[in-house]
Amino acid sequence: MIARAIRGLATVAAIAAATTAAAGRSCEQRPPTALAVTRAMQLAEHTATRLEQSGASVVVLARAGQNLSEYGLRYSHLGFAYREGEGSAAVWRVVHKLNQCGSARASLYRQGLGEFFLDDLWEYEAAIVVLAPPAQAHLRALLVDNAAVARLDTPAYSMVAYPWSDRYQQSNQWALETLALAEEPAAATRERAQAWLRLHGYEPTTLHLSAFKRLGARIASANVAFDDHPNEKRFSDRIETVTVDSVFRWLERDGLGGAVQVIR
Repeated sequence: MIARAIRGLATVAAIAAATTAAAGRSCEQRPPTALAVTRAMQLAEHTATRLEQSGASVVVLARAGQNLSEYGLRYSHLGFAYREGEGSAAVWRVVHKLNQCGSARASLYRQGLGEFFLDDLWEYEAAIVVLAPPAQAHLRALLVDNAAVARLDTPAYSMVAYPWSDRYQQSNQWALETLALAEEPAAATRERAQAWLRLHGYEPTTLHLSAFKRLGARIASANVAFDDHPNEKRFSDRIETVTVDSVFRWLERDGLGGAVQVIR
């Protein structure tokens, strides 16, 4: 679901050079097919057109990288797309967090639309939510600042990180907490950002995962952990985590964004 960290002096080089095989992929030496590249570029082109038509400077952008229909979910991963430059020279950049080769670590990346979609997608479909104008302005100030955008980044990663803990952080969780920081500058720690999200009514998705599934996932994958979840929820097979679908619902309900627009 979900790739080098944006930290310290190494940040600038890391965030600009998001072209390695580690960018959310399994790191197998397996080049993409010509068809996959063509479809990813077409989706990027259609998305760029829709973004220009929106008149927005910042949107929440999601992709369908995995089949999550078993859990009633459509999209697996989100990031922030923002417009850089003016007129015909303008381009769209995406800032998002990616797990590194299925490991227990993740980092932030700044990519173009083409690269964002060139990642073994389950469906060649994107979704955007245009943020309210004040939210766009607040968030854009963070997105263009390497240090600011990484302020709440935690490299320790779990695909099902608990939304109200700071032990791990998954990709969608980083985006949600960073949005909280943009809206409330006093939310300068993950604990405070999560408190702000609770106050504003964010509700995570509850996945129903049996003990057998949890054990299998933990043994087979370094990027899955459950020890940050409260025992009373974990042992009753209720795993709460941040999903794209839950973020989209909350954005519209809280007045921070509009309706979901689907791009195919």
